[in-house]
Amino acid sequence: MNEIYLKRIVDDILEKRLKMVGSIVIVGPKWCGKTTTAEQHSSSVLKLQDPDNLKSYIELADFKPSKLLEGEKPRLIDEWQIIPVLWDAVRTSVDNLREEGLYILTGSTVIDESKIMHSGTGRIHRLVMRPMSLYESKESNGKISILDLFENPDMDIDGIMSDLTIEELVFAACRGGWPDSLNKIDDESKLFVASNYVDNIVNIDVSAIDNVKRDPQKVRSVLQSYSRNISTTATNKTILADIHGLFPNMAMSTYESYVNALSRLFVIDNVSAWSPNIRSATAIRLSSKREFIDPSIAVASLNLNPDSLLFDLKTFGFIFETLCFRDLKVYSSLFGGEVSYYRDRYGLEVDCVLHLKNGEYALIEFKLGRSGFEFAADNLKKLDKLIKKCIKTRNLNIKPPKFLAIITGTNVAYTREDGVKVLPIGCLR
Repeated sequence: MNEIYLKRIVDDILEKRLKMVGSIVIVGPKWCGKTTTAEQHSSSVLKLQDPDNLKSYIELADFKPSKLLEGEKPRLIDEWQIIPVLWDAVRTSVDNLREEGLYILTGSTVIDESKIMHSGTGRIHRLVMRPMSLYESKESNGKISILDLFENPDMDIDGIMSDLTIEELVFAACRGGWPDSLNKIDDESKLFVASNYVDNIVNIDVSAIDNVKRDPQKVRSVLQSYSRNISTTATNKTILADIHGLFPNMAMSTYESYVNALSRLFVIDNVSAWSPNIRSATAIRLSSKREFIDPSIAVASLNLNPDSLLFDLKTFGFIFETLCFRDLKVYSSLFGGEVSYYRDRYGLEVDCVLHLKNGEYALIEFKLGRSGFEFAADNLKKLDKLIKKCIKTRNLNIKPPKFLAIITGTNVAYTREDGVKVLPIGCLR
């Protein structure tokens, strides 16, 4: 049976960028669909992971790497980092040919710059691809565009309904946004994809990335401790103390080495703090918020499942936050979207600040259920008031927030009397 390709938001970005630059490198975690998406836009393909031909590819690269670039354009070079010299070969080819849309490179690790001669700036555009959002996996109906809200914050959203039940939402977070999971027939097989992903990271990828042997049990312990601290600003010291329960002699340097490897594999995807000049420098908390690139990594690392999380919605609330971050990053990527969070020592906290490239931003809270709405709306309004006050009294050089919103696991969208929008995650795109 032929699998149907589900269009990704990154498809539109890739199509546009191929008309602007000579080469694009698509990076992101393994199994998120980079190769499949790149194939939709390429006219010829070189797959370096092909074991039948890898040795001859390496030999040819030692002699004349430009031969591997021959083929109809755009030419896809899958997992290019296996033969790092191809980076410089692509850069040189783009310089010589002076055309757009020549090459698409894919890779599942952060570039090791010591193995390439030049950065590729101006010739090779970097594009991050993430696991599928709920809209891409057809679980959000997409009736509310987050980007449309920036264009028209007063748009009428009252009464727009999400079709996603809490059971379906929990399952979607546990399964994750891995395209292969959507091709499985039964729920057990769908959930196994994320579990298998974590097993591969633990036993193979985290050591293969830089040929440094790392203890799989320690890697798993790092992932588990990170998962227990997901969506918090827990310090490295706190996470390491948790790991010491199993490995009391693990040094901070060892822990940092493991975390660095997981970050290079796009497994860890922390959210940085937003630090506008509205408080003194010492008042704003700047620690990163601990996040994975997909919520299913935390679920699989902790051996949780949909049934257990349905009876532990407090824990699921942290996982829900990771899912919201993932989806917002995907939805806003067309306009250079970035996310951060705000927290200061006076107790003022907002889960997410969604920034667009044009300087506009929105303040957003994540609340699974209605019980947290009042507290969330209060924080949003306090930060909004503080920002506007500083703009007026101190000539602060930023725009006021475009809108305030609570993203939730409930089913009905509406604008509250105080102007805060309630947006079900199952309505967004």
